Amino acid sequence: MRNLSVCFLFSLALALTAAGCGSRGYTDGVYTGKSGVDDTGAWGEVTITITGERVSDCRFITRQKDGTIKDENYGKVNGEISNQNYYDKAQLAVRAMEQYARVYRETGDLKKVEAVSGATIAFDQFNEAVELALEKARKSRQL
Repeated sequence: MRNLSVCFLFSLALALTAAGCGSRGYTDGVYTGKSGVDDTGAWGEVTITITGERVSDCRFITRQKDGTIKDENYGKVNGEISNQNYYDKAQLAVRAMEQYARVYRETGDLKKVEAVSGATIAFDQFNEAVELALEKARKSRQL
């Protein structure tokens, strides 16, 4: 019986130590990740802030091939909406980018960020960029 109690206490202490050390292994700081370039030449960039080993901020933008940010002008041609359907789809992606960052910021869990129909390329870019930023956060912990 005594051996069982000692094993239980040892296991409990080990579990509490692991929980206190933070299983993610991130160092507080600001980290960026950049996704690979898609077939149109665009890419996504994420900036996350980690405080107390949790994500306290997340910003996500995507850039067009020429490096301009996809924003309220994305989908316009020469500053004008020449194709309303194309513009609406482009703006759906812009709103989805904001949603991806917001959900991740609120939950800190990449698995809880769901793809928005019509914005799956941005979703893939977001996931890749977050993973790269977190990899940097983990590596900084090891230094």
